Amino acid sequence: QVQLVESGGGLVQAGGSLRLSCAASGRIVSGSAMGWFRQAPGKEREFVSAIYWSGGTTYYTDSLKGRFTISRDNARNTGYLQMNSLKPEDTGVYYCAVDPRGIWGGLRDGKADYWGQGTQVTVSS
Repeated sequence: QVQLVESGGGLVQAGGSLRLSCAASGRIVSGSAMGWFRQAPGKEREFVSAIYWSGGTTYYTDSLKGRFTISRDNARNTGYLQMNSLKPEDTGVYYCAVDPRGIWGGLRDGKADYWGQGTQVTVSS
């Protein structure tokens, strides 16, 4: 069992930066991946980025490449999402998720076994 707690959200002006954290408790097994998703008001949840927990291989949705960076600290059992040059359209609730099947086993499609409660990100214009 893995429990996830996100933090780091808040209110920021357009052009600013935030770093989200996802602290995991419990063992993240080999082959697992951690992903970040977001849900804007009135919209469906969308995939943002993912990283393989052991090897560190990353994957991003094309529209966010260059502005967002995913990383993880295995020793701290924590994942991060660095968000730069934020835009008002980045506003939403950001969730982290972990799935033992890796990115392509279900995580990329939002079918992860473990989810955090979400953290609100609001970007003002």
